[in-house]
Amino acid sequence: MAETKYIFVTGGVASSLGKGIISSSIGKLLQARGYNITIQKFDPYINIDPGTLNPYEHGECYVTIDGQETDLDLGHYERFTGIQTTKANNITTGRIYQSVIEKERRGDYLGKTIQVIPHITDEIKRNMKILSLKGNFDFVITEIGGTVGDIEGLPFLEAIRQLKWELGRNAVCVHLTYVPYLKAAGELKTKPTQHSVKELQRLGIQPDILVLRAEHELSANLMAKVANFCNVDKDCVVQSLDLPTIYEVPIKMQEQGLDAAILRKLDMPVGETPGLGPWRSFLERRHNATGEVHIALVGKYDLQDAYKSILESLSQAGTYNGRKVITHFVNSEKLTAADVEEKLKDMDGIVVCPGFGQRGIEGKILAAQYTREHDIPTFGICLGMQMMVVEFARNVLGYKDANSREMDATTQHNVIDIMEAQKNITNMGGTMRLGGYECIVEAGSTTHDAYATCENRNENYVREEGGRLIITERHRHRYEFNNDFKTQFEQHGMACVGINPESDLVEIVEVPANRWHVGTQFHPEYSSTVLKPHPLFLSFVKAAIERADNR
Repeated sequence: MAETKYIFVTGGVASSLGKGIISSSIGKLLQARGYNITIQKFDPYINIDPGTLNPYEHGECYVTIDGQETDLDLGHYERFTGIQTTKANNITTGRIYQSVIEKERRGDYLGKTIQVIPHITDEIKRNMKILSLKGNFDFVITEIGGTVGDIEGLPFLEAIRQLKWELGRNAVCVHLTYVPYLKAAGELKTKPTQHSVKELQRLGIQPDILVLRAEHELSANLMAKVANFCNVDKDCVVQSLDLPTIYEVPIKMQEQGLDAAILRKLDMPVGETPGLGPWRSFLERRHNATGEVHIALVGKYDLQDAYKSILESLSQAGTYNGRKVITHFVNSEKLTAADVEEKLKDMDGIVVCPGFGQRGIEGKILAAQYTREHDIPTFGICLGMQMMVVEFARNVLGYKDANSREMDATTQHNVIDIMEAQKNITNMGGTMRLGGYECIVEAGSTTHDAYATCENRNENYVREEGGRLIITERHRHRYEFNNDFKTQFEQHGMACVGINPESDLVEIVEVPANRWHVGTQFHPEYSSTVLKPHPLFLSFVKAAIERADNR
């Protein structure tokens, strides 16, 4: 078996330049050439994982199939490449230090003084190589969070320096930097990039390939200047401009030969450029999509990255339904009975967003009531589903004090209650019901029809067994539908159509009398990819389009 090749992706000048998109694009292009790839993210912050971080701090928390709370870039990795990431694909400084300290406490280091070099860097290197030992990968792409010069990132860059030396021609470094445009001077400036590369060189790392992020087209002379000042081959400098969609990035990188440059640097055959047929077909559909469908996201986080996977899932579903999805954020904390109609009546569909805590839940309940009573397609996810249940209990079952135990510990009608396994937990990080769990979907339900009729469904999480449809979806919650009230809900028109076969937990609720009123305890957005969009999002957007067309 050929040795695994390593691609390290670093960033300079500024954060948020798109290292995750570039890493995902590299992975996609190498997959198109027939290689087996995986992508991992090393985050320099000291949290063990992003599970306890406020979304305003770090965007959404993505969850892997094996139950790891991770950085949102892993969502990009999965959406672009279709791979399933795991705990080994996202490592933080906190996890590195935790592992080293646990080893020290056990006496594994035999009394040695524990230092950043070699103990921390050795642990980083071990985690960088662990995926290649676990799987048959041709390439492991490793993205380092933050920017060169951050004090938190120094041990990771030192680990890369050591690995590049140890691996020789089996490792390359792709460095993403920024080329700003100074409007007053009317010029693009390369000096920030030069300084960023010099900082890398000072740390002992010579980048092999440069990706220059810019808002304006870069001339051949400018890119040649960068190559000359940064000791990089001219054909190893590419530009990354703003594009109508992130899904065009792999195409633009391929046109400039980024994947070919990587292969040359690794002494591998370049061969012919693959066509990326299915990917181009998706982009063609996206460009040709006519008309708009308007979807409101009712939640408390006025931040795009807080609902990143939901936004991408809606966008993908719109493309496959031939429409452009236009999303509107409705702040659930500010939504009132006086303005709920004004804010929602013109929407074609509503997503009641996930989240945690008391803030904004009454607005979500108001939205769920309005859409149920006015038959607007509604999709509740996790806490959103729970608030749909609370709304139904209050306004249909007549339990005016109905609530989740999370929000009101004294309610007599705790239609959402804490899970038995969660009652005595005190540590908040990594202790929820996390990752993939099975669910049996009731035949004839809206949800069953969505999965069963999807032509391009992902067999990783959908299967038929013994005449039953069984799905495996990802969870992130502590509270559950209270089965003590199940019969009352079903007698009054809310059907429990998805049940976990082991725990009997309710995973999916619907109001069959409405055209599309579905709540899921799980997060289907984590499973939606460019080439295999999620069946529930496809079905939801289709229902929203039908409402738009009939109005």
